[in-house]
Amino acid sequence: MTTPTSFEGDHSAPTFFVGCEEDEIDDLESNMKAEDLDLYDDEKDSDSPPERQILVGICAMAKKSKSKPMTQILERLCKFEYISVVIFNEDVILNEPVENWPVCDCLISFHSKGFPLDKAVAYAKLRNPVLINDLNMQYYIQDRREVYRILQQEGIDLPRYAVLNRDPDRPDECSLVEGDDHVEVNGEIFQKPFVEKPVSAEDHNVYIYYPVSAGGGSQRLFRKIGSRSSVYSPESTVRKTGSYIYEEFMPTDGTDVKVYTVGPDYAHAEARKSPALDGKVERDSEGKEIRYPVMLTAMEKLVARKVCIAFKQTVCGFDLLRANGHSYVCDVNGFSFVKNSMKYYDDCAKILGNIIMRELAPQLQIPWSIPTEAEDIPIVPTTSGTMMELRCVIAIIRHGDRTPKQKMKMEVMHPKFFDLFEKYEGYKTGKLKLKKPKQLQEVLDITRELLAELGQRNDCEIEEKKSKLEQLKTVLEMYGHFSGINRKVQMTYLPHGQPKTSSEEEDSRRNDPSLLLVLKWGGELTPAGRVQAEELGRAFRCMYPGGQGDYAGFPGCGLLRLHSTYRHDLKIYASDEGRVQMTAAAFAKGLLALEGELTPILVQMVKSANMNGLLDSNSNSLSSCQHRVKARLHEIMQKDQVFTEEDYTKLAPTGSASLINSIKLIQNPVNTCDRVYSLVQSLTFQIKKRLEDPKSADLQLYHSETLELMLQRWSKLERDFRMKSGRYDISKIPDIYDCIKYDVQHNSTLKLEDTLELFKLSKALADIIIPQEYGINKEEKLDIAYAYCLPLIKKMQLDLQRTHEDESVNKLHPLYSRGVMSPGRHVRTRLYFTSESHVHSLLSLFRYGGLLGELKDQQWKRAMDYLGAVSELNYMTQIVIMLYEDNNKDPSSEERFHVELHFSPGAKGCDEDENAPTGSGFRPASAENEGGSKTDQGSMEDLSENRGSDDADGFLPALPQPAEPFQIHKKSALTKTRKMGSMEVLSENSSKYSGYRLLAPPYSRQLSDVKQSGLDFSPQIVVHLGK
Repeated sequence: MTTPTSFEGDHSAPTFFVGCEEDEIDDLESNMKAEDLDLYDDEKDSDSPPERQILVGICAMAKKSKSKPMTQILERLCKFEYISVVIFNEDVILNEPVENWPVCDCLISFHSKGFPLDKAVAYAKLRNPVLINDLNMQYYIQDRREVYRILQQEGIDLPRYAVLNRDPDRPDECSLVEGDDHVEVNGEIFQKPFVEKPVSAEDHNVYIYYPVSAGGGSQRLFRKIGSRSSVYSPESTVRKTGSYIYEEFMPTDGTDVKVYTVGPDYAHAEARKSPALDGKVERDSEGKEIRYPVMLTAMEKLVARKVCIAFKQTVCGFDLLRANGHSYVCDVNGFSFVKNSMKYYDDCAKILGNIIMRELAPQLQIPWSIPTEAEDIPIVPTTSGTMMELRCVIAIIRHGDRTPKQKMKMEVMHPKFFDLFEKYEGYKTGKLKLKKPKQLQEVLDITRELLAELGQRNDCEIEEKKSKLEQLKTVLEMYGHFSGINRKVQMTYLPHGQPKTSSEEEDSRRNDPSLLLVLKWGGELTPAGRVQAEELGRAFRCMYPGGQGDYAGFPGCGLLRLHSTYRHDLKIYASDEGRVQMTAAAFAKGLLALEGELTPILVQMVKSANMNGLLDSNSNSLSSCQHRVKARLHEIMQKDQVFTEEDYTKLAPTGSASLINSIKLIQNPVNTCDRVYSLVQSLTFQIKKRLEDPKSADLQLYHSETLELMLQRWSKLERDFRMKSGRYDISKIPDIYDCIKYDVQHNSTLKLEDTLELFKLSKALADIIIPQEYGINKEEKLDIAYAYCLPLIKKMQLDLQRTHEDESVNKLHPLYSRGVMSPGRHVRTRLYFTSESHVHSLLSLFRYGGLLGELKDQQWKRAMDYLGAVSELNYMTQIVIMLYEDNNKDPSSEERFHVELHFSPGAKGCDEDENAPTGSGFRPASAENEGGSKTDQGSMEDLSENRGSDDADGFLPALPQPAEPFQIHKKSALTKTRKMGSMEVLSENSSKYSGYRLLAPPYSRQLSDVKQSGLDFSPQIVVHLGK
């Protein structure tokens, strides 16, 4: 029994037999009809002496040996002049002794379900043929433990793992301790998400367990059934019978890579959508799973060589996970062919033929080499209308619609709270954050005990107030289960107790140490928020070239085509807040047309960016500048008089139109706060009345809220807004606006009186306070923005600069890409989901950071006027940067790159603001406009009324529309310069960019259900930088 070592290749005449024994070949050849001989080479030299044929035996189950890939390869293999093929009949394999099996010189045999591997081993021992795939090693491939052992032995990277052997003979290998968010296997800890694989490679029931913070549950993978390969389950506990491998989950951005070797020097790789993502198998018109060939890095080619040699399988398939800049092998499948690739069939037959010839007819020495010619990559038109290529898309997006954020503070002194603080090492930093279900359960248990004690003893020394403990208990018991996304408890050590200032607290009585317990809840993404994010994800596809129409109708057209063919390097980042992460997952679901639950998408597609402050900010550590700004705002808003010119200058030094409109509406801030306070009182009174009415007491409000919880929400605001001194705490105004906006949109069925007036007044106050908290004058705005956004700005700069340096991403292989017009196109997309603070700060940097000058450039001024007219950065606000490259220009030329800035203020509000900018944003001003001969298309008029019906960028209000762009000539975005092109050049060239219509293609449908839910999106403005 021998195993091949090297190979070369050639083409010649075929002979291809099914189920023949050696002495039957002559008879069969003589009886073959003419039509059976069409594979022979007509030009074969009739004078050449007959040679003994090399017989290649195919010993496998009929389903495999007669499959389309095997048939295609064997037909090509038979074109070797001296090679004939005999396929062993399945009945012979199963029922005949090996002595009766056909005799062959070379054997291609491999295990599959029902195959008698023992008989194949016995046959190989009897006849000693050259083995293409070693048979004894196939026993190891059936056991995942052995596969991992061999991989580790060969120094091949694989995920961190541990084996749980439930075997009485191995008691030291069956220790399993299961926690809420982890398992401990034989002393090795695996935090969720982790993977649980049966040790038998024939068992495809692989489970992935998700952390509670992402929604919990598990994804259950199985061998493909129809169009499904996995299903989500709410079950979070691991299996208790059977032996398993537990391994670290590798975040692959939803992509698996399958590698197919033919000998140690050839590897073909295909990427597919990960079966763990949504469980839906993407199939082509023939019902085959859609996969796309990708290029392997030099390191991955070395891994393929090692796998091929280590397992002694010439034809071998294995799975590769690309995660965190590395490649890991997670499964070795043994004999495996690529499906539906003519190029692979050609290569595979050549290589196998030459391996066989090299081993059995070395005197022929037929040369063979792998073709390496590259395919011409066509340049495609992009959205700017020129032959430039979209290289990079960066978007910063605010989260979707959420429930009102709520917070309750209480000082606690009971020893049980101190014990809990010590248990979780709170004394190390003096602060403690509790989010895990087990931790929150402990807080709830203590609360229940204290309330029970209060009920039994009137003279007890428990210091905590009963009302606050009741609220703590009510909030922790909401939904009937815990999730870190919904609630958290923070504790801060106070060595001398808390000085009492709030209206809720009593006078100070002691200096003993205490803990400040802060309970935060709410602020979770609503079902409406999920719809917003998913629909915006769908609309976002249209930002890419070819986004209009059916993306699959034309090869290479649209984002989905780009992404599915692995020419799209997508990474999604989100801050650690649950609403932000779920928004990112819902957006990804819409963007990539995924199905099913958000949890698997969240775990695989969304990267948490809280490690380096990229998208999170510590609200407890405000900068000194912010403290000064808040103090000034507080002082100005406490004046019981009509705003003076001096107040206008103090509050709106930037001259923002929306700010000035709000100041005019308010006039006297104290009078307005008085009215707001009385409206809040009226609202709480109305809710109490509803609670007393038996018909509505048990009424379920939006998102499972009760009237009682709604009353608690408003009663707390009523208590906190007006302080004991009679002055107003203006820091509560955003909370009041938050609550009334939520109730007007989602609980309008209650038909409470005066809600629209409260909405309008609180919005006017919030439109002053919220944006001004991020700085009143330009210097403060930049100072605060710098504190919030420095890591993000640096990351965005790297995203733009690294577009050419991607080696670790999935790249489409041009040699194997059929039906893909531009296999070389590679677009980098980076999506950053965050909260309002980062969006405000980033806009401040764009507006006041000196990018362009308003005095010198009228288009930039119009863009800034638009931003000034936007009063609120609502849910799903987007800032998008798009980078294009013209490969025909010199790399050092300022015409090489072209940058577009897009902005949309997100979802439209409940009550349409009469001062809000309307229409689709702003068009590039032409030379005629500058002269005033046409309507000023940069004005606040509704532009959609003045457009012809044939415009490709018609505005549909149900979705965010990319508006028509400003064209501003500027040096390359990758060079540090602020020099502008002249206005003359701008006017001369503005007409050249007729392709801007591609930026805003018509959406395929009106989303009436979204519109009815109040989920309309505002128009966008676009600014072009660069040529």
